[in-house]
Parts: sequence; structure tokens; C-alpha cells
Amino acid sequence: MSFRLAALVAFIGGFIALSFEILWFRVYGFVSGGTAPAFGVVLGGYLLGIALGSIATRRWCTDRVAWGDRGLLRVPAALLTVASVGGFLLVPIIAWSVTLTTWAWSLLGVVLLAGTLGAVLPLVSHLGITPDARAGTRMSWLYMANIAGSTVGSLLTGFVLLDSLGVRDASMALALVGVSAAALLVLASQPTPRRRGVWLTALLLCGLAIGLGAPRAYNHVWEKLQFRAHYKGGHFKYIVENKSGVITVQGDDKIFGGGIYDGVFSTSLVNDQNMVFRAYALAGYHPAPKDVLMIGLSSGSWAQVIANLPGVERLTIVEINPGYLEIIPRYPAVASLLKHPKVTIVIDDGRRWMLAHPQRKFDAIVMNSSWHWRGHMTNLLGQEFSQLAQTRLNKGGTFQFNTTSSPNAKRTGCEVFPHGFRISNNLVLSNDPVAIDPVRWRAALLATRIDGQPVFDLRQPLHRTRLDDVVALRPPNWPKGKKLPWFNTCANILKVYRAQGVAVITEDNLVTEFQHPWYWSH
Repeated sequence: MSFRLAALVAFIGGFIALSFEILWFRVYGFVSGGTAPAFGVVLGGYLLGIALGSIATRRWCTDRVAWGDRGLLRVPAALLTVASVGGFLLVPIIAWSVTLTTWAWSLLGVVLLAGTLGAVLPLVSHLGITPDARAGTRMSWLYMANIAGSTVGSLLTGFVLLDSLGVRDASMALALVGVSAAALLVLASQPTPRRRGVWLTALLLCGLAIGLGAPRAYNHVWEKLQFRAHYKGGHFKYIVENKSGVITVQGDDKIFGGGIYDGVFSTSLVNDQNMVFRAYALAGYHPAPKDVLMIGLSSGSWAQVIANLPGVERLTIVEINPGYLEIIPRYPAVASLLKHPKVTIVIDDGRRWMLAHPQRKFDAIVMNSSWHWRGHMTNLLGQEFSQLAQTRLNKGGTFQFNTTSSPNAKRTGCEVFPHGFRISNNLVLSNDPVAIDPVRWRAALLATRIDGQPVFDLRQPLHRTRLDDVVALRPPNWPKGKKLPWFNTCANILKVYRAQGVAVITEDNLVTEFQHPWYWSH
């Protein structure tokens, strides 16, 4: 085996290995709902497989095997073929398996396939390096080629292939690259014409099966991964894949980001499907929210509400995933948001954007954040972010965020800000005294129009009833005289949670992100 061919195969092996790893991380992040432990567990399984594969090559990498035996090149060729085809099939296998049992069992596939890839570099090194005084130097070059391939694979797959092709087509492309590399090794092994024909025919059939079978193999993959044991068939209405994640929309128009419920496309308070009254509440507790920052966009429902509240002059929205901008125009309730003259949408990480714009101050910061148990949620729910938000508020400014009912998140926010209260599962916090003014809120709700239509029409009895319910923070059909559940003060929250020893979320403890077992999914 020539040294140049060995370097090329080492590069391709690293490229395929890290590229598939990126794809698998995407899938496991989706099926687990983005839990923090999932990343470490998948990485551990992957590295275990690499190690076992390297150890398994010992039988071919001994003094008894003469260097230069070209026939042995068919061993790494076979391994590349198995890894490529298996890597292509692993995502459908994971999707099928999670409809039957926990996703943890599918990690065996990661270990097995990582093992086949891990065996390639030692074999290629043994077969491509002459056992002479320059063996160490050549080993360094091969290792560098493998690292270069791994780097290119991570960058190209993570930032280009996933952004333009999606998981299915990216898996297919990687598998075809692996099969092509296997064909090069077969040709370099100089087999007999008959054996060469058998090998190349088999590899060609593998390539055709991958290319032609991809649509069928990947049919309903995201549906199975999202619903798991509850999957009953059917397609999503929309699927958007890009480097930032996977967005799905069900037939009933519920939207999910990374496999987690994100909301619905609705701004209605009469038929409040998504508790959107929490967005309208801004007009109740802030007398003049002229300049508003919103972290996160999702369906655009909250943004549509806030952009149309009386007195709002500018709404800056920071959203990390541009895929939502592809979905929003399809829904009349929020479509006009993207052309609203008061709205500016920035594609960036919310915290990073705030740190990069220290001069920007706001009358209100609103954040309908995702579930507290997801990975990286400390970046938004932790003490440090609340302290950052404090510095970005004008006099009388407010910070509202969704705690998703986490005791830790509620205590954390109330510990940082001197004033605040809970409205449903949201905290409203401020450096200055803050309270809901029912009279002002009622007037604002009656004055609010979205796409020219009033939020409430007082000529209709149902609208009048719902207006009273919303202003009183009363759930629909709530029994008279029963204590209302949608309001609590920070003073009461701190009294209870301090006594219970509920921890404050910090970047040192990540307390909400590791509350569940590693194999848990939402």
C-alpha cells in the first residue's frame, strides 16, 4: 500500500467518523429532548467503540503479518463498507427502536459502528508505513491526515451538510464516500480479475441500495424519534432541518423545536390554546413598554402580540434558529410579523447578542424559554443571566421569563431582582416596584388590534367573559371562591423555597440540567 493512499484513507476515515458522530449527536439530542447527559453518554459510547476497534486490529498488526501484503487491504475496505452502510442505517434503526424501548439500547449500534471506524486507522498505518527508520515520521503524518479529516468532517457536516441536505441526505452522501474509499482500497489490493469483479459489484450494489433506498429507509424517521412509543403513523405537516436544529409541525399546527413542544400559531385570548395571555400581560404590568427585547421566536405568536400592544415602538427579537422564519409565513395568525415595521429579527444566540450590545437598554425583556431540564438552559435560567438582564433594563424596566414551573428557576429569578411576582409559570421581575394594573390592562386589551382585528369584541358574551377572566388571571371555568393559581409574589416564593433548600441555578451547578437519569427522555 502506497503511503499516499494510506494518508488519503486516513483522511477519509477521520472525515466519515466525525461526520457520522455529528449526525448521531443530532439524532440523540432530538430523541432525548436535548437533555444534558445525552451528549456525554453518546460521546462515551462513540469513544468506547473507537477504543475497542483499535484493540481488535491487534491480530492483523503483528510481526507475523508481513508489511506489504496487498491482500490485507481488503480488510480495511470491508470495515469501511460496513461502517458506511451501517452509519447510513443507524438513524432509521434508532427511530424504529425508540418506538419499542428506551433510546439507551440503540447506543450499542454507536459502539459497534465506531469500532469498525476505529479499526481503520491502525490497519492503514500498519499496511502503509514501511518498517524502517522513518516509521515514526510517517506515523505522525498519517495521524495528522486523520485529524485533518476529522476536523474537515466536523466543520463541513456540522455547518454545511446539515444546513443544506439534512440528516437523510447527509448520511447518504457520507455512506457513498465511504463505499468509494473502500473501492479504492480494493483496487489497490490488486486482486484477481474475478475477485475484483465480485468486490466492485458488491460495492456498486451497496451504493445503489443506499441511493435508491434512502427515501424509504428514512420515511417517518423524525415522527418516530419525536413520539417514540406513542407513534401511530402519519407525517409531520412541516419539517425544517438546518445546522441549528430540527423544527417540526404536527397536523394540528403544534410546533416543536428539537423534539420539544414550542407552542401553537395563535394570538387568540378567546380560545387561548397556548396561554398567550402571558404575552399580553406586558401591557398590564408595564405602563409604557416602548422598546422591547424578546429572546426566542418559535411560532411568532408572542412576538405578534407584543409588536401590536399599544405603546410598543420597537421590538427586537433574537432567535438562534432561522428555520422558524420558514414556517411563520405559512400561518395567517403570525405571517404579518415578518413585515411588521416595528420588528427587527436578529439570528443569534440571545445571551451572546446581549453581551455584544452592552449599550442597548430596554423597557422590557421577554423570554418564553424552553424546558428547564434541557441542556444549556442554565445559560438563560441561571443567576448570571438574570444579573445580565438587570443591567439591560431602563428605569422601571421588567424582565419576564418562563420558568416552566421549575422551583429552582423561580427562586433564582426572585433572588436576583428585588421586586417581582409569578404569573402562571412566568416570572415578572424588576429593579423597581412592579404590579399588574387591571384597569390599564383592560384598556390595553380593548385597544389592541392584530392585522386590523380587535382582540376582544364586547358585543359577544363569550368575549366579555374571557376579558374578565384574563384581567383577573382566572383560568377558564374556574370555580368561584376558589383560590386563583396564576399569581404569587416573589416574597412568598422565596419564603417557601428557602425553607425547602431549593438551590439557586448557577453556571457552577447546572442544577436543573442533571435532575433526571441519563437515559430519561421527556
